[in-house]
This record gives sequence, C-alpha cells and structure tokens, in this order.
Amino acid sequence: MSQPITDTRTALIIGASRGLGCAMAAELADRGWSVIGTVRGSARTPLHDLADRHRERIRIEHLDITQPEELAPLRERLAGQQLDILFVNAGTTNNEQTPIGAVPTQDFVDVMVTNALSPLRVIEALDDLVTPTGLIGVMSSGQGSITNNTNGLREVYRGSKAALNMFMRSYATRQTSADRSLLLLAPGWIRTALGGDDAPYTVEESTPLLVDVLLSHLGGKGLAFLDRNGQPVPW
Repeated sequence: MSQPITDTRTALIIGASRGLGCAMAAELADRGWSVIGTVRGSARTPLHDLADRHRERIRIEHLDITQPEELAPLRERLAGQQLDILFVNAGTTNNEQTPIGAVPTQDFVDVMVTNALSPLRVIEALDDLVTPTGLIGVMSSGQGSITNNTNGLREVYRGSKAALNMFMRSYATRQTSADRSLLLLAPGWIRTALGGDDAPYTVEESTPLLVDVLLSHLGGKGLAFLDRNGQPVPW
C-alpha cells in the first residue's frame, strides 16, 4: 500500500528519463518527496513532462554515467544538497540470444561499463551527499543471481548484473559506517524498453512495490539483495 504524502525528503535517481526510473520519480513525488532525476543529452523526455506537472517536486540534472568526466560537474552542482536516497537505475543490454563466446568485444564492453562499472563510479562520487541514515541503491536483476541461472541466455546482461552485485558487495565492505543502508533491487521482468513487450509485469503495477522496498529500508544497515516484494534474492 502506498504511503500518504507526508515526506519532505530528497531522492536522486540516476537514469530517470523514462521507464522505471521516471515512474519511480513520479511515485516518490506523489508521496511528497523532492526528486532530482538525471537524463542524458538535451532531448525532451518523459521526465520533463513529469517535471512540468510537479514543478515544486522534480528537478532535472544531466548525466551520462558512461562519461566519468560528467560526474565532477554534477557533484559541484549538488554541493550542499542532502540526499535521503541515491538510486542508480541506468542500464542496457545486448542481443540476448548471443552466447558469450560469440559476443562482439565492443558489445561486452558497452554492457559491462554501463551496468557494472558506471553505477559504482556514480556512487563513489556522490555517496558523501547521502545522510548517514539514508539509502544507496542500484537496480540489479534476478538475472544477476548465479544460483538462479538455470537456462542461460542474456549472458552478458547476466554477467554485468552479477558483477554489479559483486562490486556493491566490495563497496559495502569498505564503508567505515555501519549505519548506512545499501540495496541491490531486482524488479522482476517488466514491460519497458529494456524488458520488452513479453514481460509479465507492467511499470504501473511494479513501481509502487519497488518504492515500498526502498522506503522500508531507509535507516537500515548493511547490504541486501531483494526482489520487488522485499524478499532476499540468492547471490
């Protein structure tokens, strides 16, 4: 059940131009949060439409997470800003039918840089803006679970999410404070540009569940790998 609009806290969603990122920004704004969402490039996006409807709640920033030189300017623009949630949603994939041995090198690099390396670059650059009792999260996937991989396919995507999980595990072990909540979120197979039309879940039904999981872990401690219902996903 969605929470009432009583919050006055701030979330930064990296990769909020469309799809789940934009929907999560809308859901948080509807619950009374202030949301900073990032987009790539200068083209108008659904997030711009959302910002027009929620001028007092939505702020747009620009960031291509695969361009590390854009991180320092964003950090400067956010100086003095306190965040209760930092959530990295950006991601990509390749041809899911291609077995790993046949994947072009550039496709492999593109997916791994976007899905695994870049989210941790963002977190390491911005984590000092997150309050000690805030939450740092990334959009992982159940397909990043090594235990649950029983049918292969989407091998580079799976590998990138497994690498993301490992990098977050490493990041968690390096933290000097035990008070911060860290979250790997597996949303399920959702009908987005990335998920495709055959996915069983809609953005509309999924978004409130995902935001509920985020908010339920504010003020928690340590790293968790959870699904859309807040249940643990095996590593």
